[in-house]
Amino acid sequence: MSVGPAIWHWIMRLGGFGFIPLGIADASVVPLPGSMDVLLVVLASRQKALWPFYSAMATVGAVLGAYFMYRVARKGGEETFEKKTSPRIVKRVQRLFARSGFGALLISALLPPPVPMVPFVMAAGAAKYPLKKFLFAVTIGRFIRYSVLGFFAARYGGTILAWITKLGHPIPILIMTLVFVASGIGLLILWRRHRRGHGTPDHANVPARGLPR
Repeated sequence: MSVGPAIWHWIMRLGGFGFIPLGIADASVVPLPGSMDVLLVVLASRQKALWPFYSAMATVGAVLGAYFMYRVARKGGEETFEKKTSPRIVKRVQRLFARSGFGALLISALLPPPVPMVPFVMAAGAAKYPLKKFLFAVTIGRFIRYSVLGFFAARYGGTILAWITKLGHPIPILIMTLVFVASGIGLLILWRRHRRGHGTPDHANVPARGLPR
């Protein structure tokens, strides 16, 4: 997490509202890996009764940041996506997104660092993926992730903070990945069953000039 001490102190003073500027910064092309998770753990462990509020604010901040980056990529198209992302990641994200745009967004929103979400957000914008589906996938993924993390932080905050200090912040968060992945897979299965029942393809509203299939 490369947030300067002065900026981090300012964000901490904002409390739950600090997730807004941090979420926007974290969703930029120069992300701050793990910063949102660490802030949530610190705040929820200090004020345990407020963990639902902090989880909700973390979700709002993350969704706002993702929306702004989506708009940038949508306006700039595939050129912006390819310019700001390495060719290797571009190809991998395009391949995953072509299979299931909704599923790719949902899983990337669930997973903690070092899994990057920005490339998936930019892929959605470049492909002009439907905004409502985009916001729904990101909101559900981040809500589950931050709700689970907030709950554990309120319950085992001291232990988690000790892990962060001793092992580095990505490690304890990665331990929770199985919970996020299991939740995401369950949601994805339910969504696909719902889609088959209605006969609606995931890319129904994506223009043909979007990402290659």
